[in-house]
Amino acid sequence: MTTIAIPLFPLHTVLFPHGSLPLRIFEPRYLDMISSCMKTGSDFGICLIKKGTEVGKAALTHEIGTLCEINYFNTDSNGILCITAVGKQRFNIVSRQVQRDQLTIAKVQLLPNEPSLPIPDKFSPAVNMLRKLLDQLGYPYAKMDKKYDDASWVSSRLVELLPMKLEQKQFFLQQKKPLERLDQLWQLMEKLNFR
Repeated sequence: MTTIAIPLFPLHTVLFPHGSLPLRIFEPRYLDMISSCMKTGSDFGICLIKKGTEVGKAALTHEIGTLCEINYFNTDSNGILCITAVGKQRFNIVSRQVQRDQLTIAKVQLLPNEPSLPIPDKFSPAVNMLRKLLDQLGYPYAKMDKKYDDASWVSSRLVELLPMKLEQKQFFLQQKKPLERLDQLWQLMEKLNFR
């Protein structure tokens, strides 16, 4: 497995590979991080915060996160940098070092991408629900390359969009088998009356 060093962006959100996440950047350490990523064409990692906050002192994150690239950037009327991060690949943090500006640089091991698997017919209602959800959402979902026949893609988008605890979303991110994730999601959707 490939090991690389990347800056981390700890957030109170979970992003999967192929997911899109609009972000407003205003903290100096992250403005510098994004500027460096854009200049060098390098990626950064998004991780769910385990302890701490999104601003101020470096937060402690979960070990599994998602490597991201920037596919859109702009400055709004208030001068705040707006970007869209797109998930590429999951990773496992091997070690981390907090810099003086509280930016965390992590040595991470890239995890293999999930296989593309067809969706069993019993999950057709979940696919239909995802279609309806995405049709109601604007940018960046409107421009997203949709793969409604891929169990990994469908289950990942459902986890990102459904209202559930962040720890649950993290649990699903850490799973390696898309059909198992879809099955467990289907059961959860039943409990939440989303079926």
